[in-house]
Amino acid sequence: MDWQVRAIRGAITVPDNTAKAIGDAVHELLEILETRNHLDPNCIISATFSVTRDLDAIFPAAVARQRPHWDNVPLLDVQQMHVEGSLPRCIRLLIHAQLPAFHAEVQHIYLRGAKDLRPDWSISPITLTPSSRD
Repeated sequence: MDWQVRAIRGAITVPDNTAKAIGDAVHELLEILETRNHLDPNCIISATFSVTRDLDAIFPAAVARQRPHWDNVPLLDVQQMHVEGSLPRCIRLLIHAQLPAFHAEVQHIYLRGAKDLRPDWSISPITLTPSSRD
């Protein structure tokens, strides 16, 4: 089987700077990212979380490490560069993974207020029309 390295992006906003709110957000983001991309954590090369400077209650990587099969994934937390007027309380994620060459197109996941960061990557359900089935 042929493999290729792919990058997967994601982001989510957090309502409060608490360990629980950050933990819930990280779990939600990773659950949807894994599901939509059929991602096996054993195929992840590395993952980098960046957080805005207003989030410091817990490291997102510490939360990710609690998930099944994430304990051996190389994880890194960094602080996002601050730009005046940018989206507050935001966690961003960049994953590099080995995926089968025939893997469907990667789906980047932007949730909650982070949808505004990349509206072009918004996920909508695919519906087939009679003419698209031919």
